[in-house]
Amino acid sequence: MPPRRSTGTDAEAESPQYAGQYLLEAQLGSGGMGVVHLARSASGLRLAVKVVHAEFAQDPEFRGRFRQEVGAARRVSGAFTAPVVDADPDAGRPWMATLYIPGPTLSEYVKRNGALPTARLRQLMAGLAEALRDIHRAGVVHRDLKPSNVLLAEDGPKVIDFGISRPSDSELRTETGKLIGTPPFMAPEQFRRPRDVGPAADVFALGSVIVHAATGSGPFDSDSPYLVAYQVVHEEADLTGVPRELAPLVARCLAKEPEDRPTPDELMAELRSLSASYDTQAFIPEQRTGEQLFEPGGDELPTHRRGAPAVLDGTRKKPKKQGKANEAQARASWRRWVMGVAAGAAVLALGAGAVVLAGTGETEASGAREQGHRFRAWERELSARGAEASGMPQCTYGGSALYCTRPGVLAAAVDPLAGDVKWARPGPGGHADGNVQPPVLAGGLLHVVSEGSRRLAALDPATGTTVWSQDIARYDGRIAHVGGTVLLTGPDSTVTALDAATGERKWRHQVAGLAQPVFQSYGGRVAYAVDADGAGTRVTAVDPETGDVRWQRRLAGALSLVGAREGVLWFTSTSAAYADTDAVVRYDATGDTQRRVTLRFPVAGAQAAVAQDTVYLLGADGALTAVDTGTSEQRWRLETSVSFPSAPVVAGQRLYFGAGDGRLVAVDAVKGALLGQTQARPGAARGAVVSGLPVPVAADGKVFAGAPDGVLFAVDGAGAARW
Repeated sequence: MPPRRSTGTDAEAESPQYAGQYLLEAQLGSGGMGVVHLARSASGLRLAVKVVHAEFAQDPEFRGRFRQEVGAARRVSGAFTAPVVDADPDAGRPWMATLYIPGPTLSEYVKRNGALPTARLRQLMAGLAEALRDIHRAGVVHRDLKPSNVLLAEDGPKVIDFGISRPSDSELRTETGKLIGTPPFMAPEQFRRPRDVGPAADVFALGSVIVHAATGSGPFDSDSPYLVAYQVVHEEADLTGVPRELAPLVARCLAKEPEDRPTPDELMAELRSLSASYDTQAFIPEQRTGEQLFEPGGDELPTHRRGAPAVLDGTRKKPKKQGKANEAQARASWRRWVMGVAAGAAVLALGAGAVVLAGTGETEASGAREQGHRFRAWERELSARGAEASGMPQCTYGGSALYCTRPGVLAAAVDPLAGDVKWARPGPGGHADGNVQPPVLAGGLLHVVSEGSRRLAALDPATGTTVWSQDIARYDGRIAHVGGTVLLTGPDSTVTALDAATGERKWRHQVAGLAQPVFQSYGGRVAYAVDADGAGTRVTAVDPETGDVRWQRRLAGALSLVGAREGVLWFTSTSAAYADTDAVVRYDATGDTQRRVTLRFPVAGAQAAVAQDTVYLLGADGALTAVDTGTSEQRWRLETSVSFPSAPVVAGQRLYFGAGDGRLVAVDAVKGALLGQTQARPGAARGAVVSGLPVPVAADGKVFAGAPDGVLFAVDGAGAARW
């Protein structure tokens, strides 16, 4: 049967003849997001070209997500994927061209030929483990690995479709959001805490794919997506039919908790040990020709030809019988899960087949002349004698030194030019003591919280000796430095103010109208307490020297303070439905005026930095947005493809943030263009998506950052293109 061509009266009947310079010869398939065409390059290379539907081409948010898909596909483009040849996400009809792979999908192969024999299953499992290792090394989490996203090519399996989401595709709707994905191949955490999904979710999906290849159905089987989701989270996998030698390893892949699953490297090692006669010969299925692209009457297309992942397609060939009562119970449990995910967000922010990026990039270290000194990029392993250090360094800049802490290192002073350690003190007992925040320079001393937030130590910055210390266990982390004062809030709402230089008490009493306040300060001499409730947000300005309330206002919306300067405060506003940032608010306390700038697209998991009147929002999915609160406009938006980044920091016309694999990323704060990134420093947990990253320190033209491998490094801030 020849490839299908555009016929009929639908919108795609008038498909374009070209995508860029590529002539579109035949339509391979159509899906919710677009149409995939067979095309040829000028040299005759066969390509699969995805062209976005015209209706989505007009949607700026969709374009942004398609741009991220292109970036993700390019990042992982290699031996285990369909390589990206060309793309234009900014075209009138955005498109992406990948190398055409004639092999069938695993889904098609099993449908036509039945289950794979044991030897081929082992090869498939090893090939997919190798593919995931390569994908995770690029910092990508696929999130939608399933049989229709695995191509059986001549040289081994290829993982395809690093696709984008379309919210209206979701067939499973809730009052708070939509889950987009394929339940039989989704990991439990994708239902329970979708924002924290990491590489282990792909390993779970791999286990489900192998069960499908071995039995023709998945380990969780029902005609209801609700029941499938319930089974994935609560019930044991059905491994009936999986070969005995592979079943234990598949069961480990399908463990409910991510930390209990093997890594791709561990999978490959165990597969090699299963048999001394481990067969590494490639499994080459029958390759499709132009006459075999579609079965007569077939209704399943390879995902990379459909242009969109399946959305909550929970139907299976052999559904298990379930009573109405069980289904009702599962539906009720499902609603509780979705309502419990902080109002759902848009639950998988990038959707099925979405990617979570914490990618890599290798560039050269740069050098620059600065303040009469020759500065060269450096890196150091921060440690202290007698201490077993682990974790990422967190630092603050003091002009003549960089002051850092790290689990196992109470504090250290580092020469910012050369990286030499001037002094370092181990944590109590020489063990990791769980530092959770960078040091603070206050009252001429270096303040460090240590021992699992149980003690505040004030050190001499020149020598590291203790000047005074205070037990702060009862304050449960409610500590703030405001100018030369340390504010500690007790469980009874009593606030104790200490002199940062001497540790002596300045005052101790409850602040009028505040219950257990958590104070914030942004370099000024005012302490702000922000308390959001269902009716709005109460903002209180407190004099740290006396504890007196200077002013108090109630503002509309659920607000979080992200910056303050000379009586002007900047907030992010959180939507009630999705818990995403949907607006930025500028409040001038002097004139009691406020300006609200609504975002075009809500930002999930936003962290913010403020410079002048511009608020920079960096989302958990790497979307970076600049909002000018002076002119009430969104200046630019950049898809950085970094998942769970650090909070951003702005220095001059540049913005910096860290990625989970240890990269430092630089962006032009004026134009919204990527300037450069350092090489990755992932450490022992290579391939893991790391959250809770330390904020980079930008000062005197240099940028300092800590990485997951424990390294502290410094680069020239102006030389990002040469990093």
